[in-house]
Amino acid sequence: MKPKVAFICVHNSCRSQIAEALGRHFASNTFESYSAGTETKPQINQDAVRLIKKIYNIDMEQNQYSKLITELSEVDINIKMGCNVICPFVDSKYEEDWGLDDPTGKSDEEFEAVIAEIEKKVKELASKIKSESLF
Repeated sequence: MKPKVAFICVHNSCRSQIAEALGRHFASNTFESYSAGTETKPQINQDAVRLIKKIYNIDMEQNQYSKLITELSEVDINIKMGCNVICPFVDSKYEEDWGLDDPTGKSDEEFEAVIAEIEKKVKELASKIKSESLF
């Protein structure tokens, strides 16, 4: 059974959604990816949608939407995106804070740098789960 990973951010519209999409894309054989927040937005950040489609050919809006942490089932791993406020609490067996800046409203280059960092961290998490047998 694969561990369930929750990518958590306040609004669940940008970084956590990117992480869910890239977790599904790069690590679906290692863990299940979910995202959520303490608040929701009517839609996923449209710059994130556009750039993830351009870079990876993934349509985040096909299977993802902004949701609350109360909608999550039990998770094994909680990844906080770096909220710069008090990050939402999700009960889990393991937790990391990735400390990522929110690229909302910034240039494509800044967005792409955050996306690249999320890709790197998703792959590192998958390796950690495999090699250290976190679960």
